[in-house]
Amino acid sequence: MSGTLVIDVAGLNKHFGDKHVVRDLALQVREGEILGFLGPNGSGKTTSIRMLCGLLTPDSGRGSCLGFDVLKESASIKRQVGYMTQKFSLWDDLTIRENLDFVARMFGMRKRREAVAQALEELGLAGRRDQLAGTLSGGWKQRLALASCLLHEPRLLLLDEPTAGVDPKARRDFWEEIHRLSAKGITVLVSTHYMDEAERCHQLAYIAYGVLLASGTAADVVASQKLQTCEISGAGIQGLAEALRQLPGVDQVASFGNTLHVSGTDGQRLQSSLQAFIAGRSLSMTAVAPSLEDAFIRLMQASQDQFRG
Repeated sequence: MSGTLVIDVAGLNKHFGDKHVVRDLALQVREGEILGFLGPNGSGKTTSIRMLCGLLTPDSGRGSCLGFDVLKESASIKRQVGYMTQKFSLWDDLTIRENLDFVARMFGMRKRREAVAQALEELGLAGRRDQLAGTLSGGWKQRLALASCLLHEPRLLLLDEPTAGVDPKARRDFWEEIHRLSAKGITVLVSTHYMDEAERCHQLAYIAYGVLLASGTAADVVASQKLQTCEISGAGIQGLAEALRQLPGVDQVASFGNTLHVSGTDGQRLQSSLQAFIAGRSLSMTAVAPSLEDAFIRLMQASQDQFRG
């Protein structure tokens, strides 16, 4: 990763009718960086990413993407962006090669045959080039969609929940490919709900109902919530979650296998409540590091849906 800023924006706003869906977004993303967007459904993640990439013009604000003004030069930005939607959007009745050739034609690529052949090889699709896209599994469709995004050699990739509905191995392979692209200097913006995927990103941005609430590395986001977490284990633990939630100092309780993770921001109060609770019970308590998921849930609890009727 270089220190060059690919995205540098501040005060971006977007309305849809009377709904203010993104409020004063400020963000910086460096060349080759993988930035993960987290947040509840309907929180403005996709709208934010589309504004950053020139696919949607902000109502107000300032800044640049790939050296172009995000308000005035969105058309120039779009030419250097690859966009992969959550839903497979290529043609089921065309083969893999035909799909890529069609996309290359739409881009008006002069050496489209060479570009298609290179994409087939680099994404491991050459052996299936004549297979109809409609017969592919979710993982192979995902790989084809990524290949189509890369044909015109974009400098910036936008991935909207790209691994929804694919198996764990396909997800891992996909992320290895994303990191390979990052190492080549391609900047990636990706929205995801998977915590393991979020931890694979270089930087994170948590957006809730149009407002950027936290940003930084995964460790930064966890630290920002100032949580302390204890792991409770022992006989009958699964039946005690609701009772634990009622204790002073307890902000959240989550099941992890045969244990419960209990978190709070007031460490002394949390420890005192839990020690009193386990006294006389066949339970044990161990302090553990709070996870990104703990921080994510904490952020969700602290945010309010401004559009709730």
